[in-house]
Amino acid sequence: MGNIKLENIHPILIIAALAIALVLLAASWRIFIKAGKPGWASIVPVYNAVLLLEIVGKPAWWILLWLIPGVNIVVFIIVYHRLALSFGKDILFTIGMIFLSFVFFPILAFGKAQYREPGGVSME
Repeated sequence: MGNIKLENIHPILIIAALAIALVLLAASWRIFIKAGKPGWASIVPVYNAVLLLEIVGKPAWWILLWLIPGVNIVVFIIVYHRLALSFGKDILFTIGMIFLSFVFFPILAFGKAQYREPGGVSME
């Protein structure tokens, strides 16, 4: 196994990867807007994580949990599930977000789902 060089990657794959990246960027921007946060914040490293945790109703210190190998996977699943709940979606939607994020994040962003409350839990 040698190093993968850019010239060895088919241009169609590069274009497809860029297209998926742009769709996910637009989706995250729109999700932030739907949740009442500035869309531009979705592309700012660390700040986007703080706001995402706020959207799902978790404390900002959870960012530290993303730095712990193994624990970070569990935290991502919890955050994705609470994001789905925040928009009125269920566990099946969460599973879709985990395994097919390039499909389910745009559905969440551009579909009819509306932000309800952090983590889908009533604040009352």
